[in-house]
Amino acid sequence: MTHLQHSRFSARFGLTTPVALAPMALASGGALAAACARAGALGLVGGGYGDLAWTQREYQLALQAADTGRIGCGFITWKLDEDASALDWVLDLPAAQRPRAVMLSFGDPRPYGARIAASGAALICQVQCMAQVPQAIEAGASAIVAQGAEAGGHGMDALHGRATLTFVPELADWLAAHSPDTLLLAAGGIADGRTLAAALVLGADGVLVGSRLWATQESLAPAGAKALAVQTDGDGTARTAIFDILRRKNWPAPYDFRAIRNPLHRQWEGRIDALRAAPEEARAAYDAGVAAGDFSAAHATAGEAVGLIHDLPGAAELIARMDAQARARLAPR
Repeated sequence: MTHLQHSRFSARFGLTTPVALAPMALASGGALAAACARAGALGLVGGGYGDLAWTQREYQLALQAADTGRIGCGFITWKLDEDASALDWVLDLPAAQRPRAVMLSFGDPRPYGARIAASGAALICQVQCMAQVPQAIEAGASAIVAQGAEAGGHGMDALHGRATLTFVPELADWLAAHSPDTLLLAAGGIADGRTLAAALVLGADGVLVGSRLWATQESLAPAGAKALAVQTDGDGTARTAIFDILRRKNWPAPYDFRAIRNPLHRQWEGRIDALRAAPEEARAAYDAGVAAGDFSAAHATAGEAVGLIHDLPGAAELIARMDAQARARLAPR
């Protein structure tokens, strides 16, 4: 399969390469989503925690590339349960400005499926285990993202999470048997053409790229965090609740957060219960790090694919590079 634009994901969403930008909160802004859309990928703005003003500003920036038909938005589902105003706003836009797709992660998508479908947007649901898949199908998902625990940022904890390498083919087999029209995207560790090609070989129709697009020029991630990622190998991340506690984010079990294991994180590894019980001193150190741009204390959100990040290109250059590498890997030999 050398023609990546002929994948089912590319064909259904009008893409030239089967790549979607992960809607990373506070990093996947309008400029990054627009750059991805113009490069032939699906650009999903990171609506994240549902901050209305942020979503309005960044989504309107993304609409610079509205003519591509490749702009969408993503939200954290359990936060929508508390406040869905940002989702309501994006779904109530004039038809030409509405998202091509809405992605929901981390919670039950079923209460939102009908509203998203009525807007004309395709629903993309991210799952972390097989048990969540029937909910996504019931919600009307056009595509399901299989997120491996390698992924950066939020995902399922070590007790419940899956590895991308085994999760994707298992889910591909399940969808083939139970919901053959539902597309499958792989997430977690997808950072170059080799990993894109591998995901397609495993049975995915495309990929969702987070950490690698986080480390691009257009990403809203802090420059110091991106610089640290370039210097960090794949051994240098960990998945814990530490940064959620430090950031005062009340994430429900069984989700936690993968980031670079900086000195402040290492100080609390193995002592998470103590951190929960008395977080004040550590939070003060974290807050000071954020204010100073000091990433020995502030967090840098990256997954295990950080070891494949060696530069900070523009998003279009990165997508073209991934596409060319994948085509070369998949070409008949």
